[in-house]
Amino acid sequence: MPALDTTIVVGVVGAGAMGAGIAQVAAQAGHPVRLYDTRDGAAEAGIAGIRQQLEKRVAKGKLTQEVVEAVIERLSPVTSLDDFAGCGLVVEAIVEKLEVKRELFARLEAICGEAAILASNTSSLSITSIAANLEHPERLAGLHFFNPAPVMKLVEIVSGLATAPAIAETLYATAAAWGKTPVHASSTPGFIVNRVARPFYAEGLRLLQEGAADAATLDALLRQAGGFRMGPFELMDLIGHDVNYAVTRSVFDAYYGDTRFEPSLVQLALVEAGRLGRKSGQGFYDYRQGQREGQREGAEKPAPRFAAPAHADLPPLVVEGEAGFLAPLVERAEAAGIELVRHPAQGAEALPTLRLGELTLALSDGRCATERAADERREGLVLFDLCLDYAEASAIALAASAATGESQRAVAAAFFQRLGLAVAWVDDTPGLVVLRTVAMLANEAADAVHQGVCSAADGDLAMRAGVNYPRGPLAWAEALGLGYVHRTLTHLQQSYGQDRYRAAFLLRRKAIAEERFHE
Repeated sequence: MPALDTTIVVGVVGAGAMGAGIAQVAAQAGHPVRLYDTRDGAAEAGIAGIRQQLEKRVAKGKLTQEVVEAVIERLSPVTSLDDFAGCGLVVEAIVEKLEVKRELFARLEAICGEAAILASNTSSLSITSIAANLEHPERLAGLHFFNPAPVMKLVEIVSGLATAPAIAETLYATAAAWGKTPVHASSTPGFIVNRVARPFYAEGLRLLQEGAADAATLDALLRQAGGFRMGPFELMDLIGHDVNYAVTRSVFDAYYGDTRFEPSLVQLALVEAGRLGRKSGQGFYDYRQGQREGQREGAEKPAPRFAAPAHADLPPLVVEGEAGFLAPLVERAEAAGIELVRHPAQGAEALPTLRLGELTLALSDGRCATERAADERREGLVLFDLCLDYAEASAIALAASAATGESQRAVAAAFFQRLGLAVAWVDDTPGLVVLRTVAMLANEAADAVHQGVCSAADGDLAMRAGVNYPRGPLAWAEALGLGYVHRTLTHLQQSYGQDRYRAAFLLRRKAIAEERFHE
């Protein structure tokens, strides 16, 4: 289906940050836009805010004043919903209350022509439920922008049970014409991003609650080893704990208490204390001093707890088996002047085992180091965490088995430090930090694909464009090997004895069949 022609008038209900942002996007794409809000003067204020934002770009040389004037000329504040008669598309961006949205769309359906498309920007409510009482529910769909709408590329095109395929395709083409990155999703709790992203927060919160490491160290590891733009705790502080907790609770309730989405008592305590993050001055980090001093980013966060330089003589590194995706780590060791000895694998292990004298180094597989050392009868074992790119990572998490001595820990730390990696010793926890986070993200994405929420391609695209993940979770899992990811999840479930870590059936089946999500 073609995109809506730019002669078609777009209506936006709600002139808050999101509504004004959507109006700006449509006007910049060339559409006449009518902006409405129930609050007196809010639409005018929204347009004034749009001008202010655009003129900041003029000051930076990114726009001309002529372009700004043309955009503002297309924006009209209106005082009644009746002014939406003649609009070809009306987008709602109001309070997240089902009955309020239902009432609004019932009024819009009576006002707008039969050819008009109705769209909700809801991030959590069912499109099917919103449209249920309409005369023509087939013409309503979700058009979910991410905040700030003029900046964030992703738009989820959400189809309810009655949404006509032609409506969804028209909105998809229109979002693309507006310079956005659209993806299709079905109307299930959380759609794509707010569902698949839950483990990013949940695993960080669990690791913190279990005392694996402090928030600053966990954030640093997800950034410096995992390649994520922000760690979970600084991101939750930015989003606001009231908002993040409410979304988690909404998805948890909508899935009838599925433990995969279980909210965290740690985050609940912050909400109850009013420590909502940056906007309140306190969250996991304290921003009050920085806010008093007018700093944009707030006060300086605590430093991650990286190990002090270790002093130990390093024996030759023995690499047993093919390096696989750990090859950059081995190459980094060789470049650091560490002598290498290569041996064929002993057994059918897909990943290599590294040895430094009597010490064994191994990539985590979802078991804690103590359990794995007992299973494999190793006296000294240190597990290391997953990195997005072992050639570029600047930090890494390590965990030692209970029987590993201090001298062996020193050898492990000295080895990774010799490679230029900051070392964070974490408590001996299953899956460490990056690995368990990535495995759980891939698992949730696989389940979303299996349930028809989205395609594998759209799921990966949504997580990269919507929340800036360094790789799509399913593409990342394929690069690691679906068998390895499945094994990690199985070990996590065995370790905790909880359904929370159950492997998605589609991921399990593809791992066994040696198939891929992406062809």
